[in-house]
Amino acid sequence: MSPQLYEFHLPLAPEELLKSGGVNQYVVQEVLSIKNLPSQLRAFQAAFRAQGPLAMLEHFDTVYSILHHFRSIDPGLKEDTLEFLIKVVSRHSQELPAILDNATLNVSDRSAHLNALKMNCYALIRLLESFETSQTSLMDLDLGGKGKKARARAAHGFDWEEERQPILQLLTQLLQLDIRHLWNHSIIEEEFVSLVTGCCYRLLENPTINHQKNRPTRDAIACLLGVALTRYNHMLSATVKIIQMLQHFEHLAPVLVAAVSLWATEYGMKSIVGEIVREIGQKCSQELSRDTSGAKGFATFLTELAERVPAILMSSMCILLDHLDGENYVMRNAVLAAMAEMVLQVLNGDQLEEAARDTRDQFLDTLQAHGHDVSSFVRSRVLQLFTRIVQQKALPLTRFQAVVALAVGRLADKSVLVCKNAIQLLASFLANNPFSCKLSDTDLAGPLQKETQKLQEMRAKRQTAAASTVLDPEEEWEAMLPELKSTLQQLLKLPQEEEIPEKIATTETTEAVKGRIRQLLAKASYKRAIILTQEAIGHFQESEPFSQMDPEESEETTFLNLLGTIFKGPAASTQEKNPQGSAENMDPGQTDCKDKPSVSEAERSRGKDALVKQEMLVQYLQDAYSFSLKITEAIGIISKMMYENTTTVVQEVIEFFVVAFQFGVPQALFGVRRMLPLIWSKEPGVREAVLNAYRQLYLNSKGDSARAKAQALIQNLSLLLVDASVGTMQCLEEILCEFVQKDELKPAVTQLLWERATEKVPCSALERCSSVMLLGMMARGKPEIVGSNLDTLVSIGLDEKLPQDYRLAQQVCHAIANISDRRKPSLDKCHPPFRLPQEHRLFERLQEMVTKGFVHPDPLWIPFKEVAVTLIYQLAEGPEGICAQILQGCAKQALEKLEEKSNPQKDPKETPMLSTFLLMNLLSLAGDVALQQLIHLEYAVSGELCRRRVLREEREHKTKESKENVSTETTMEEEMGLVGATADDMEAELIRSICEMELLDGKQILAAFVPLLLKVCNNPGLYSNPELCVAASLALGKFCMISATFCDSQLRLLFTMLEKSSLPILRSNIMIATGDLAIRFPNLVDPWTPHLYARLRDPAQQVRKTAGLVMTHLILKDMVKVKGQVSEMAVLLIDPVPQIAALAKNFFNELSHKGNAIYNLLPDIISRLSDPEGGVEEEPFHTIMKQLLSYITKDKQTESLVEKLCQRFRTARTERQYRDLAYCISQLPFTERGLRKMLDNFDCFGDKLSDESIFSAFLSVVSKLRRGAKPEGKAIIDEFEQKLRACHTRGLDAIEELEIGQGNSQKTPPAKKQSAVARHRHLASAASDNDFVTPEPRRTTRRHPNTQKRTTKKKPRIVFSSDESSEEELSAEMTEDETPKKTTPIRRASTRRHRS
Repeated sequence: MSPQLYEFHLPLAPEELLKSGGVNQYVVQEVLSIKNLPSQLRAFQAAFRAQGPLAMLEHFDTVYSILHHFRSIDPGLKEDTLEFLIKVVSRHSQELPAILDNATLNVSDRSAHLNALKMNCYALIRLLESFETSQTSLMDLDLGGKGKKARARAAHGFDWEEERQPILQLLTQLLQLDIRHLWNHSIIEEEFVSLVTGCCYRLLENPTINHQKNRPTRDAIACLLGVALTRYNHMLSATVKIIQMLQHFEHLAPVLVAAVSLWATEYGMKSIVGEIVREIGQKCSQELSRDTSGAKGFATFLTELAERVPAILMSSMCILLDHLDGENYVMRNAVLAAMAEMVLQVLNGDQLEEAARDTRDQFLDTLQAHGHDVSSFVRSRVLQLFTRIVQQKALPLTRFQAVVALAVGRLADKSVLVCKNAIQLLASFLANNPFSCKLSDTDLAGPLQKETQKLQEMRAKRQTAAASTVLDPEEEWEAMLPELKSTLQQLLKLPQEEEIPEKIATTETTEAVKGRIRQLLAKASYKRAIILTQEAIGHFQESEPFSQMDPEESEETTFLNLLGTIFKGPAASTQEKNPQGSAENMDPGQTDCKDKPSVSEAERSRGKDALVKQEMLVQYLQDAYSFSLKITEAIGIISKMMYENTTTVVQEVIEFFVVAFQFGVPQALFGVRRMLPLIWSKEPGVREAVLNAYRQLYLNSKGDSARAKAQALIQNLSLLLVDASVGTMQCLEEILCEFVQKDELKPAVTQLLWERATEKVPCSALERCSSVMLLGMMARGKPEIVGSNLDTLVSIGLDEKLPQDYRLAQQVCHAIANISDRRKPSLDKCHPPFRLPQEHRLFERLQEMVTKGFVHPDPLWIPFKEVAVTLIYQLAEGPEGICAQILQGCAKQALEKLEEKSNPQKDPKETPMLSTFLLMNLLSLAGDVALQQLIHLEYAVSGELCRRRVLREEREHKTKESKENVSTETTMEEEMGLVGATADDMEAELIRSICEMELLDGKQILAAFVPLLLKVCNNPGLYSNPELCVAASLALGKFCMISATFCDSQLRLLFTMLEKSSLPILRSNIMIATGDLAIRFPNLVDPWTPHLYARLRDPAQQVRKTAGLVMTHLILKDMVKVKGQVSEMAVLLIDPVPQIAALAKNFFNELSHKGNAIYNLLPDIISRLSDPEGGVEEEPFHTIMKQLLSYITKDKQTESLVEKLCQRFRTARTERQYRDLAYCISQLPFTERGLRKMLDNFDCFGDKLSDESIFSAFLSVVSKLRRGAKPEGKAIIDEFEQKLRACHTRGLDAIEELEIGQGNSQKTPPAKKQSAVARHRHLASAASDNDFVTPEPRRTTRRHPNTQKRTTKKKPRIVFSSDESSEEELSAEMTEDETPKKTTPIRRASTRRHRS
């Protein structure tokens, strides 16, 4: 077929070109074989050189054959074909402008060029798609593998990713020509545009298109599609295609956003934004909730489009508002984010027009409303958006209070993510607040009150001035005349039938009517005044001024004159009639009065401006004060979140307090201190956040010089030490140690601290003391800070001076203690531990200060001597000798004082009395020496023995090796291990024997104080001084730590004092001492454990708190058996003191991590707390059990507890116990199996359901089950609810009727069932009064096969180790002998089963 005679139709599929179509339609004649392709391609190339682009008309079959065999042909041939086709299309695009401009072009030539154009473009685009498909399949086969690029180059013979852009640019160049003239009627066929744009969309589907390296390709695609949009009416198709691609390809949203924003800005196609947004807006919300991928694509598209072209998108926002009420939260987030972008970029600033301001307010209202959205993700997103708005200062001041209130409210949100973002928003508010750099509500309250009072005075003054000023009626009339005239003209022209006439009473006088008209004019009610005047003219025809109607004047003029006369009065009317005369008669002095109103007007204007300024100032202070109060409220809530389990929340809380502290919020210091213990956090992120916070707050101090910065740093750190607890100081020490080790503290800081400590710089005694404390803390990081200046430090705090500063001396001892390593010496086997000789000046001064201070009643001496004794044992060689001398010296002074008081002239029978403080000091010193001697033996001596032994064994080992060459290393290591273990036991036994046999032996100095100590403790009536009693009890506790024998003999005395002492501080101290004894001698203290638990109900807050801490440590360290008395710890959950309640909650949180501990303890806890004699009230019981039952999370535990609690209904004795059991059941996390257990045991509680609260508790179980119930489980839930309701209304009889009605199997008749219940009740009443309390453990008797007696099971020992908890213990199935056969109190399930 001649090229001029056929027409090339663009096919939808390549196969269509092989089929014969319509008249003159081009058909591929032959698909060439692969071996003929190279020669045919060369022929095509030769023809191209001869004929140009029209050569394609005769050689299209060759290109079609290459496309047909694309997967099988050689890569070189593919590359050559692509290269050649690019040349053909490029040449054609160069020739087309001349052809298109040729007016004499005949039809056949135009048809030939059109066919050539379509063939060339079709061939190039199909080849492009073939390469792309091949590239994508290669990537799918080797995802993430190395050398993908090299393999792709090997497959194609070149790098395809670099070849796409030139082809797309060539097609763009071609489309930019005016090629529509090649078609009939200059209308390009849709198939040609679809061919070119379709390849762009197929390229976009490649997942790697959004990679950075493919940016040139993306830009080329955007440009090509932009030309198609502007020149070829591609808008509708592009919109549909973009919507489809967003739904199916998640990676395309950012790419399409870039393209659409380019078209809207560079190509002037803003309407496409509206079209796309309209399509998204019309999407059904239910459909989007199912199609999560599509919703995500739309949401990303809208969000990023709003960031790029917010002004263009804003006109289409109304279409998207329906999605705010849709189910898909991703779409809600996208619409809200778009609104925020518009507020930030378009609707920002003070110069907005009214319409723009209204739009902004609507957007902000919507954002605030969705701060309470049902989805936590939306609430979180709203807070994030507000954070951005605040940071960019785009939030109007009028909205500050409302958004701050929203953020504070969201702090209580259940979602961690929302809480985190609420804290971030509040921090942003602080950092970007427009009020002040110091936000103290106390500082702002004063100025606010003062300025408010001033404003009130100004207003009162202005009102007084306004009242005294009489306005000129003439001026008022002139002001109202234009509007009055306009109203009068309207009324005279229009018919007045619809107007309501102003009635005039028959009794009204002319003056009364004139008064009414005057009032209406003054109120600007002109229409009513005119109507009333018309009525008055008709009513008072004979009376002035209504009778003076001039017929020659127009009606309008007559009315105006009449109204003016009435309003201004009669004098004005005469003046109007003779204005000239009035002016002539005026005095010269009266003309000067015209200037006076102008002066008063200026004064009024100034006064008004001053009032406005004052109102603005008061409003500003009011806003600042309100903002400060909100921040203070937020600090109280946020500080409680500092110890949350979520790391990110804790980090945000820390960052918030840093910002709050920098803005001078007074309560922020509390948060800064509260974060200190987090330095011990196991989470590295939290620890680092604390360090960064303190770096920011303290290390980055402001100052012109290094010294000024050091001074600010020291001042700030000293403030932290004011009233700081021991725990706070330890935390601060850890932080400073970290800073010192990383060289973050400048030398200027250390130098200034030494200058303050040595008083080279003038400072107070407290500042000097804090400097020494800070030096001691830094010495932990670098001991040489103190070690190199030891003599200086001794002279600072331990010098001879009167009076002695024991507080400074105590801190000096703490600082010196940090120069030694506190670890066991055995950990460093090469070098002996650091110790100073006994003759060192430090120990001489310590000994002298302790001995001399002994006889002075200074309360600071006792803590000093405790630190001094500890330091001596820590650093001195032979510390026991020094401390023995101190004890002897103090005892000698006490005896001397006693001898001075014993006067031989007095009655010899009278016993001399020693001063109370001397006796207290002596016993306290003896106790400290006793405890430190024990620690010295246990750690220092034991460690040194171990170190020396290891060194000796190593030397012996080397000597033995030199003598015996034949020895196996493994055997030696084993022998060494055995020898080492035996030696360790021997050394431990040696230390124990010294403590038991020697320390308190009569020959030792400590033994001399025992009789005196026991006498004071045993005679509280004789030695009644509180301080003496406290010191003696502490010393007794320390002496008991030394020897098990001595401890055993004095435990009764200790526990008697613990229970019967009237001093809370003494009970608290003994509680700590007995806790230490329980760890050292657990077997001795075990029988006394109930007395320890009893202190948890102590009336004194201090004792309860101490007891809670001690019992927490003992129980969690498995040092005491967890018995039923643990219910006392549960009672602390409702303690009125928040710290004690928090302590108890923390205890149960930790205990819940120890296997099945809480599950095993619950039955006993319920028994004790629900006991009418020793339990708690009903509401507190609910609070406690709600907390404890929240730890039951395993299904097996729930099922087992359900069964046990149901059975407990039969043993309960009171209505209160029934309600408690029902409440406990309602708090369990139910499953279907748990419900079946309850149905199986329905008879246990069915007769109690008449009580409304019990019935409500079981109904709450039903509602819980319905929430997540599966369809197949709803039947059993309905059955259970029917039983509940029937039993609640008609009793147990109704259950029988219900079961018979449902055709269930027959059960026991109701009468028998009632008798069974009665029998249970009878047995319950016959039981002992303590039935509801877990019975004491009894000896287990082995059950014989023939005996009918019920075996008494041994009460199980509670174990915490997960290795010891068997599967049987957690089994939801009760064993036969666990199931109550008669009314017996419930007890914990045993870990063992009886064998039949």
